[in-house]
Amino acid sequence: MLPFAATRQLSDEQFRHVTGLLREHTGIALAPGKEMLVAGRLDRRVRELGLSGYGEYLALLGDGRDEIELHHMINLLTTNETFFFREPRHFEFLSRVIVPGRRPDRRFRMWSAASSTGEEAYTAAMVLAEALPSSPWEIFGSDISTRVVETARKALYPLAAAEKIPQQLLRRYCLRGREEYAGLLTICRELRERVQFHCVNLMEDFRRLGHFDVIFLRNVMIYFDLPTKRDLVDRMQDVLQPGGYLIIGSSESLNSIPSDLRMVEPSIYRLDRGAP
Repeated sequence: MLPFAATRQLSDEQFRHVTGLLREHTGIALAPGKEMLVAGRLDRRVRELGLSGYGEYLALLGDGRDEIELHHMINLLTTNETFFFREPRHFEFLSRVIVPGRRPDRRFRMWSAASSTGEEAYTAAMVLAEALPSSPWEIFGSDISTRVVETARKALYPLAAAEKIPQQLLRRYCLRGREEYAGLLTICRELRERVQFHCVNLMEDFRRLGHFDVIFLRNVMIYFDLPTKRDLVDRMQDVLQPGGYLIIGSSESLNSIPSDLRMVEPSIYRLDRGAP
């Protein structure tokens, strides 16, 4: 029997099975070379279920019909790195360009389309609260992982997370935890009431979410192949308001992806279709 600290190795066939399910249901393509990463994240789950190895686990998953276990696998394999005011240039552009150019006769809507544990959405909420103090706005945060969506809804973060938040915003919109919440900070109720989080699979139809003035889709498409990126961008522009903005990660680009989105700055695109 393997000692508890030893991680079982995935065979090539088992790796293809797991990554095939991940790609089919999320669009995320893990290339060969990620075997140790996948094994490291799934091994504990195999042990929790009391299974003898990955063979039994894959038999449990089957072709994805066990939706509960499939979601558990997705939670384990999706990357959720984020922090407050990550890539601050995007939030500066939101305040300096996007908000002043909005239509003042309707509620301003933003979608944080891979919100992870919520830091991106709450950062944008601080920016909008400052830029639109007396105008209606709302933020919709989504992620495929049920685990990180629950964390985002709780809005509890270690005090170390405050290091990236400007002091005036930290004092205005964050609270230090006490007693059982010592060592944590939370976002004030005023902002939490304007931000909602839901599980959304970007591979599925998301038109039900309505239209947005700006969509943050940052550091997501690096995990997708080109056909998946093209399909996603096409569907993203369909839920943008005319003249709305799609903001992607600073290391990403829409080169070779045909669309009605025009780059106004690196990683920042404006929808030309129907724009004034």
